[in-house]
Amino acid sequence: MTALYVLDVPENTSVAKVAGEDATVTVNKIGPYFEITAEGPIVIDRRATGCRHAVWYSCVAGVGGGRITQHDKDALRVDPA
Repeated sequence: MTALYVLDVPENTSVAKVAGEDATVTVNKIGPYFEITAEGPIVIDRRATGCRHAVWYSCVAGVGGGRITQHDKDALRVDPA
């Protein structure tokens, strides 16, 4: 299972919301973090989140069971390890 952790602050809520729109992704709260999990890759479109670049590039708090293979102006992708 692939997991992406994002701090639950107002600037990052749109990241969790957009991720949760994918039927293969589950979004849970663990302490002060959103835990975004999937059996396969996690792909989040930056433009759909409405995040400014500075917020987008600082939203990742941690990754479990995978690695970030794309984190640019277009998308954030975490592929299983």
